[in-house]
Amino acid sequence: MHEVNNDKPGDKPEKKPKRPKLPRTGMPEQPAKVRATNFKEVTLGYNEDMARLEASRCLQCKRPKCVDGCPVGIDIPAFIKAIEIGEPAAAIAKLKETTSFPAVCGRVCPQEEQCELLCVLGKKQEPVAIGRLERFAADWELKNGTSSKPAIAAKTGKHVGVVGSGPAGVTCAGELAKMGHDVTIYEALHKPGGVLVYGIPEFRLPKAIVQRECDYVESLGVEIKLDYVIGRTMTVDQMMENGHDAVFLANGAGLPSFMNIPGENLNGVYSANEFLTRSNLMKAYRFPEYDTPIKVGKKVAVIGGGNVAMDSARTALRLGAEVHLIYRRSREEMPARAEEVHHAEEEGIIFNLLTNPTQIIGDNEGWVEEIEVVDMELGEPDASGRRRPVTVDGSERRIPVDVVIVSVGTKANPLLTKSTSGLDLNKWGNIVADDNTLATSKEGVFAGGDIVTGAATVILAMGAGKTGARSIDRYLNGQPLLTDEEQEAISAAQEKAAEKAAAK
Repeated sequence: MHEVNNDKPGDKPEKKPKRPKLPRTGMPEQPAKVRATNFKEVTLGYNEDMARLEASRCLQCKRPKCVDGCPVGIDIPAFIKAIEIGEPAAAIAKLKETTSFPAVCGRVCPQEEQCELLCVLGKKQEPVAIGRLERFAADWELKNGTSSKPAIAAKTGKHVGVVGSGPAGVTCAGELAKMGHDVTIYEALHKPGGVLVYGIPEFRLPKAIVQRECDYVESLGVEIKLDYVIGRTMTVDQMMENGHDAVFLANGAGLPSFMNIPGENLNGVYSANEFLTRSNLMKAYRFPEYDTPIKVGKKVAVIGGGNVAMDSARTALRLGAEVHLIYRRSREEMPARAEEVHHAEEEGIIFNLLTNPTQIIGDNEGWVEEIEVVDMELGEPDASGRRRPVTVDGSERRIPVDVVIVSVGTKANPLLTKSTSGLDLNKWGNIVADDNTLATSKEGVFAGGDIVTGAATVILAMGAGKTGARSIDRYLNGQPLLTDEEQEAISAAQEKAAEKAAAK
């Protein structure tokens, strides 16, 4: 039987009721003066009422642009809808279809530059707090003791080695395990998690959260070998000779950069990597229970304006120092997340903006005593699109400090790449990998994350891990790394980009 249409000619279809305009739901956090003295998590997360209220703001778009902004392709409207209707277990199950790190991403990913940036609601109001809702779902699972796992395919008999247990490596390993492959992760340090555990402070990302996410990936069948330095304990060539059918390189870019100014070799000068690793993995934040060999001093200068600089400054503050953050541009040009800058200001970090170090001065025993700086002013934009800082003549002055932490970027550690034959590198020492498949110049070897792109975000590294897993699965099955449809789409996108560039 056919359904009868009783609508009169000219009748308009019934419109869905409009959702009320609700403000973005705030996130509870420790008071600034309290949290500046401890390493407990700063933000406290939504309770269920807060989460459902915030989830109700989602417009449930038919063509959700937010998903396009997510490097791992999470079905954002679906997991948010599950929270709205009071089904957090369904929300975490939906998240785990595409991500192994929901509790991590909900805390440290720059959603404001990715999924939330494309949120349709954000055109007229504040965007939906997608990251906070992702964190809520993951924390709900921990609190309620449930464990959602996706389906795992039958064993293929193929074995893949993954170098590095950071977000790219663990994501790749988890995806390959779900596809039925045997996977072993080789981690150089004594704890899994990579930059998530040695680089991000406890107050932003608790170590227990990272360990839980790594335990989840192990529960999928992935083996993690710790204290295993690829390039020393075993080389990539030996991995391929000793039973690995493919290898994914995700060893990050952990070699610190310096400014090459006088005095950087003085006692009391740290790279941000060393300072944060001593605090995070050697438990300086639990002094005096752990008497970590780390000199904090009474007055610390942190050089840089990114998230790592903020982490270093806020860590030094909690260890008892007065902290000056020295950055050569203005606040608007800072690459750090706005939330992290705001928290640092609230906690008492002293911002020396439009200021650039010229030398570090030591005492007679070789310890840091002062840092000399000059004032800067902003000129024309440089290649990054930010206005280039220019020195103000005659503005030299000195700031008394006893520790300097340099946070001006990282580069690839050559330990692995120098011991690997047939692996092409770019001029910065990063591994050259195909943009779309992550295949390297070496047969059966793929690479992704910071070792390819240079230092980037957690979620972009996870996206690389997913791409690497897809390509490795196709490689192991003897299939082309790209389907005809994918190749056509890439060619079309390249042509469109070329036309756009020519029009400029």
